[in-house]
Amino acid sequence: MEVQYFVVVEFGPDGPIGVWFPDFPGCVTAGASVEEALLNAREALQFHVDGMIEDGEAVPGPSRYEDLPDDAGHLRLALVGVRLARRAKRINITIDEALLARIEARTNNVSGFLAEAARDRLARTG
Repeated sequence: MEVQYFVVVEFGPDGPIGVWFPDFPGCVTAGASVEEALLNAREALQFHVDGMIEDGEAVPGPSRYEDLPDDAGHLRLALVGVRLARRAKRINITIDEALLARIEARTNNVSGFLAEAARDRLARTG
């Protein structure tokens, strides 16, 4: 099931375009263009939500438009989708030790990393 959440897009005077989620404090990212920032936002939100689900935390429902922050012009809103897993299932896998070390060097959430890699691969192969 995919759920749409609002993301706030901030255009500063210089530098990258920042994005953050009113429903997920601390879930922030940026990009050099709006397209890149929104692509990064989708990835950041998916990783954040997967981590919440894995940790047994409740995932909040999307805010209503009327409840979103109101700002005088430099903020813009967009919608970003996230897949909500119904329930995580523990599995036992065998993986090359060197590959696992490379994954652990990039993230502290190996399960989330592998799940996202699998989603990306499935999306590419249809």
